[in-house]
Amino acid sequence: MIMAYYFENILGTFIVDDKLKLINESKGKKNLSPVPKSQLPSVLQLFKDKQYFSQYYQKNLQLTRQLLKESVSDDQLIVQAIANINELDRVTNILVKRLREWYSLYNPEWEHQIDSHEQFVESVLSNTKKKPGSMGADLKKVHLDEINHLGKEIKGLFALRKKHEDYLQQVMSGYCPNLLELAGTTTGARLIELAKGLKRLALLPSSTIQLLGAEKALFRHLKSGSRSPKYGVIFQHPFIQKAKRENRGKAARMLADKLSLCSRLDYFKGEFKAKEYQKELEERLR
Repeated sequence: MIMAYYFENILGTFIVDDKLKLINESKGKKNLSPVPKSQLPSVLQLFKDKQYFSQYYQKNLQLTRQLLKESVSDDQLIVQAIANINELDRVTNILVKRLREWYSLYNPEWEHQIDSHEQFVESVLSNTKKKPGSMGADLKKVHLDEINHLGKEIKGLFALRKKHEDYLQQVMSGYCPNLLELAGTTTGARLIELAKGLKRLALLPSSTIQLLGAEKALFRHLKSGSRSPKYGVIFQHPFIQKAKRENRGKAARMLADKLSLCSRLDYFKGEFKAKEYQKELEERLR
């Protein structure tokens, strides 16, 4: 019976026989003993034998491909999704502004009656007739069709954004449930994006989490002595929005502290305590 040993190096795990000849490559080393230390110099000499060079090259390619596959993480998926949401927000804001100006040629009274972009688009698509006495031009159908076509495309972008939010919620519910529950879908994803991953977010102090997204204002404060920012992307959180203006700085500090705890619980696979933190914040706000 041939005795076999395993030897590990940067290329992987190799199997050698009792005569210290390379007999196989394997991902596993079950039921095998490591090469005796006294025989290590002889084993290392095997890797200088040119007959194995092609084999090493293929092994290296295989390991590289495997590592590239395994390098894709939930962090990257979340970052890509929230980045596209940010792009969709930027594009839709530009297109809705154009739609408002274009539609105002036909029905100017509608332009400033509805603040919500999404509701305005729906109104344009559902109200094909203007009010009697309107100051707008009597445009032909070909012009109105083009305006409506733009409205339909914008509506599709809003639908795509909603799909991205649903996707983010699905990914984050298993990856960072505490952060998702307390921060919300888009704010939680933006925190992960700005921190370059959940791990780094968990290691950041709460004071830094509080100012994520306000880096330009912070650098301006440090450079020119202007007013220091009190919050970054967490400003959109309902907890801060509900607070009185003079208390928003304190609210941001309390929220950032709990978000820091949530990110640590998620990264280190702790228990689910986001609802408890949320209740505590609401009580302190009252």
